[in-house]
Amino acid sequence: MTRPLIAIPAGDPAGIGPEITAKALASKSVSDTARCVVIGDAKIMDEAVRLTGAGLRINRVEDVGEGDYSEGIMNLIDLDNIDMGSFKYGTVQAMCGRAAYEYIEKSISLAMEGKVDAVATTPINKEALHAADIPYTGHTEIFGTLTSTKDPLTMFETNGLRVFFLTRHLSLLQMLGQIKRERIVSCAKECISALKRLGVDSGTMAVAGLNPHCGEHGLFGWEEVNEIAPAVEQLRSEGYDVAGPVGADSVFHQAALGRYNSVLSLYHDQGHIAAKTLDFDRTISITNGMPILRTSVDHGTAFDIAGKNEASEISMIEAIRVASRYAPGFKKWDHCF
Repeated sequence: MTRPLIAIPAGDPAGIGPEITAKALASKSVSDTARCVVIGDAKIMDEAVRLTGAGLRINRVEDVGEGDYSEGIMNLIDLDNIDMGSFKYGTVQAMCGRAAYEYIEKSISLAMEGKVDAVATTPINKEALHAADIPYTGHTEIFGTLTSTKDPLTMFETNGLRVFFLTRHLSLLQMLGQIKRERIVSCAKECISALKRLGVDSGTMAVAGLNPHCGEHGLFGWEEVNEIAPAVEQLRSEGYDVAGPVGADSVFHQAALGRYNSVLSLYHDQGHIAAKTLDFDRTISITNGMPILRTSVDHGTAFDIAGKNEASEISMIEAIRVASRYAPGFKKWDHCF
């Protein structure tokens, strides 16, 4: 089978993105499973290869079809958008925010045109985007706009555990107001559809409980009785393979063991803590609901260690491998049920 072709936008040049990209591409576990093309600046990537001792030969290409996807080669589409005279590692720079956006924009274009099978993203910096007058706060908003996706859906995966989120960036008090039957039903249907698009066609989704011991029939809260359990019952009556509510102190462990194919976490930290405690470095974010497949490392630009060859490439390796694993079964919108 031909290895999937993965586009890698190099991220904010002042951060660790170029370093972890170079290290990841030097890994045999990546070269054995994927063909990669980096979108970045040749001067920055030359320095990343030198700095990390990755031992890669950079092959500049205009199009992915020109790539040499042999081991030890970094195929690079050079956008040549960094002035090394003013560049500095570990600082917020408008030039770098603009460059990072342009790398993402080009990667999305390649994926939308069907020239690559997926995009695996490296970290960008929100302040640098703002300094460059880029009107987005992060990757998800950029991908959503450039793929005409109204509401991209985030899934975490680590060591076989898949986690979706009913709510994300809300206070706990605000989150409680979102625990409603209709919202749970709608979100669970979207999650199950996303799994099918990734090629996951079997297994049960678990809906996590909110309160200790799922509220003990109202002793510790009524959300399970009034909203969560009725939502699960409705889903099951409509033919969806869903279980719950399942106590949050055990559901993630059970899913990691294979009892459930995924978990619908009710709020940000509930799911984040579970995934990152299981394996922080290998927790990968997958953006669903788009016409293209995107995976990402789940860490930031780490300006404090940028340019020092201290950043771990483990998460980047895993992001590429996860993209490569799902790419063959990924269903485009026009083939979706």
